[in-house]
Amino acid sequence: MSVPFDSGHVLGLRRFIVTSIGPSYTSVWHRDPSGNWTIYTTVDATLSCPRYFGSAISATSVHRIDITWTADFRFTVSIADALELTWNVSAAATPMTRLMSTAMTMVPEAGWHNASFLKAMGKAAGPSLRAGRMGLTGTTPNRQVFRAGPKKIWAVDDSTAVLNGTNLGRIRPLAEQTRLGDFWMPQRGIFMLGSATFEPFDPARHLAATTTA
Repeated sequence: MSVPFDSGHVLGLRRFIVTSIGPSYTSVWHRDPSGNWTIYTTVDATLSCPRYFGSAISATSVHRIDITWTADFRFTVSIADALELTWNVSAAATPMTRLMSTAMTMVPEAGWHNASFLKAMGKAAGPSLRAGRMGLTGTTPNRQVFRAGPKKIWAVDDSTAVLNGTNLGRIRPLAEQTRLGDFWMPQRGIFMLGSATFEPFDPARHLAATTTA
C-alpha cells in the first residue's frame, strides 16, 4: 500500500493483473518530502492510477517497471531509464496480520461492496496494525468512489530505496500522515493482496486523468 521513510519520502506499489478498462499494469507512487506526488506507470495515464488520482499529483510518466522476487517474502522494484529506482521490500506475517487475514476469509462477497462495512473495517484496521488512518472506501481526487478489498496482508519489516542516486533512508512514520483524497497512506509499511473497484468514469462528474510528463 505504501512505505514511509525517515527522509520524508513515501513509496507505493500497485500491480493490477487484470482490469476492466485496459491491459494489466504496474505503477509506483512517489511522494517527496515537500508533499509532491508522482505516479510512474507501465501504461497510459488514462488506463492506470492517474485516471483516479491524477488531479492530486504533480506528474506522471510511462516506464518499464520490474518486480523481482528474491525470496518468498522479499522483492525488488526497479525502474531503469530516465528515472533510476531500486526499491527493496521485505514483508512478514505478524500475529495481527495473521488474525486479520483469517478474518477476511470469512467476509461474504457482499461485504466488500458495502460502504458502511468497509468504513468500519478501515477504522478498526488502522489502529490494530499501528498504521494510522486507513480508508477502504471513499472518493479519489478525481471524484470517483473507490472500494478496496484486502484479502491477505503482511507488515513490511524492512525496506530500502535509492531514487536517482538518493538513499531514501529507513522506514519510519511521517510526522503527519499523508493521503490522496480519501485514500490514506499507512504510517507503517503494509503489503496487501486483494482487489479494488472504482466508479466508472463520467466526464460530467469526474476529472480527467492528468497527462503531465
